[in-house]
Order: sequence, then C-alpha cells, then structure tokens
Amino acid sequence: MRLVLIIFALVVLSGLVLVQYNQVDGGSNEIAANVQEANVEAYGTEGFAKADRVFDFEFPADHGPHPDYQVEWWYYTGNLSDADGNRYGYQFTIFRRGIAPGEPERASEWGTRQIYFAHFTVTDVTGETFEAHERYSRAGAGLAGAQGLPTYHVWIDDWEAREIEPGKVRVKASDGDIGIDFILEQTKPIVLQGDDGLSVKSNAVESASYYYSMTNNTTSGTITTPRGTFAVTGNSWMDREWSTSILGDAAEGWDWFSLQLDDNREVMFFVIRLQDGRFEPASAGIIVNPDGSTDYLRLEDVEMTVLDTWTSPHTDATYPAEWQFAIPKAGINLHITPLLHDQELNVSFNYWEGAVKLEGSQSGYGYIELTGYAGSMQGRM
Repeated sequence: MRLVLIIFALVVLSGLVLVQYNQVDGGSNEIAANVQEANVEAYGTEGFAKADRVFDFEFPADHGPHPDYQVEWWYYTGNLSDADGNRYGYQFTIFRRGIAPGEPERASEWGTRQIYFAHFTVTDVTGETFEAHERYSRAGAGLAGAQGLPTYHVWIDDWEAREIEPGKVRVKASDGDIGIDFILEQTKPIVLQGDDGLSVKSNAVESASYYYSMTNNTTSGTITTPRGTFAVTGNSWMDREWSTSILGDAAEGWDWFSLQLDDNREVMFFVIRLQDGRFEPASAGIIVNPDGSTDYLRLEDVEMTVLDTWTSPHTDATYPAEWQFAIPKAGINLHITPLLHDQELNVSFNYWEGAVKLEGSQSGYGYIELTGYAGSMQGRM
C-alpha cells in the first residue's frame, strides 16, 4: 500500500544514484554506458509487466525479486520489550525499482537496471527517541540485491534480511547510535492479501499489486538506541509487494494498519484517502485467525474514527494520532495510540510510520503508516 510514495522516491533516488556512478573515476566509460542504457527517460512503465490477474505464487522463489515489474519492497516492522518491560519498535524496509525493463545488454558486474534503497528506524519509548536512516545503491557488483533461491536474502551493503534456516530469518542493520540484530521465526502460514494475492487499489485495471504477508514472527535479539544496547523479545510483521502500478489521480495518500492482537489474531487494513475527503471504495484488509485462516475485510466492515491529531515540528504536517478502530462482525473494538507521537521519517520524503498500542476488546501492539499528510502525494508523481 505504498505505491505512490515508493515510485516517487525511487524516481528521485534512481537519478541520484545514476548521476553518482556516472561521475566515478576509473571504469567510468563502462558505468556511463550502463547509465545511458538505463537513463532517466526510461522512468515510464512501458515494457514492464502489470499486476492485472491472479498470480501463481511459488515459495520460496517469490521471496526474491521480480524484475519484470517496476517496483517492489520487503517490509519489516516489529514491537519488542526488554527484561524490564521497556518498549521498542523498529522498521526495516528495502525497496527495488527497475529503471528500464529487461536485463542490460552489456555483460558486466556493474551492468544493472535495478536501484535499491532502504529505510531503517528505531523507536525507544523509555528514552523518548525515534531515529530514521536511509541508504540507496544501484544493484550490481554485490552492492545491493535480492534472491529467493537457493536461500532468501535481500540487502544493501551490510543492511540485510537473510534466511538462516527454513522459517528463520536474521534481520540486521545499524547506523550511528541505533541498530538491530534479530532472529525472526515464522509462526503462521504466508497470507495472500486481496484476491489470492492480487491487491486492487481502485477500479482501474492497472492499479493493483501482488501482495503477501507474514503476520506473526516471534522475534529475539538486540536493539541499540542512544541509551545503549538491550536484549529484547517480541513479534514482527513482514509485508511483500510488487507492481508496476500507481494510485489513481484522485488519491491523496493512505493510512495502513498492521495490528497484532493478544487473542492470536492479526489485522491488516488500509484506506486510500481521496482528495474530496472520501475513502477509495477498494480500501480493504484481512483478519488472520489463530489457525492461519483468513477473513476478508471490505471498507464497510470497519468503523474508524480519528480521536486526536499531532502536528510535526519538522514538517508542520498534521497526522492522525489516536483512533477508535472497530470490526463489529469480528468482535474487535480497539482504542489505538502511538507509543511516541514523533515517529515521522524525514528522509528523501516525509511520512509517519510508527509503533502503536492497542487497548479495548483486545490488547496488543501494531504499526501504522500515514502518507500524503506532509504535502500532496500527487505533487510528488
């Protein structure tokens, strides 16, 4: 559910990376040839595959990249605590964008049509700190990449998610005074979002993605904040999407919820906000039951009320900051509050993504992403 945000960011970052490598001394002729082949004029979608029909997923292969499609991401978020009950959150995301379809014609370890970039954040509730860092790189020469076979691995430099044995992944990143080093163990089957993994974003055929989730991954390891390094345990959520699509012209942004309840259910729900104040009718979600079975959610199944807002001192953007969130047919009625108000990422673009607490008919924790509040999403296309 991050299509406009990601496409815009990758267009900008792709240009930066290509310029950077075009200016490198030594081997510059070969690099320049690849830059010419994957130039900024190729930022359109022509030649890329579309998510326009149900896809036959194959695992573990589909944990790897899909270069026939223009954009893709591997998205981890989690809520954790230490032995003293202090709470933490993290986000670790790697994105891929194809500059042009197909493989480069020149055989070279530098030859690539793929750009990767990553966001990494740590929330320390006790220390009242939130930090966000960003990296970007072209693929090739081992700088960044992804694979599903023979084992799952996605990386930029030493930021990575790597399968260490079936069902277990190590997620590791650090920058400055924050860091994570976790083992995630999958405890529920993979969930296909939308219509057997085809997640529709509007009534336009081209506005869809292939989308699956791992909604329950027991997590243990260490987290580093400005206060120090702490042993932690908790749970993580992993999302995967790929597409060549964008949201419709009327879309302003979206609110995305991933909620892990204490009754061993998980909820994903997104609403696409339209410029006229309505919600896109295709807004939808899913409930994952304790046995791994799922119940589809339509827009009319969810009652959501914003109870409070927070204005960023960094961007002056005003975000929702407290919600009443109910799914009557599932016996769910939650009061949702951020663990910290200031969990706004100020990287190449601005959005809010942070850890939240759930109270009410169930308790638990989750993550919420809010885009399009710090300026018009359409202005970023």
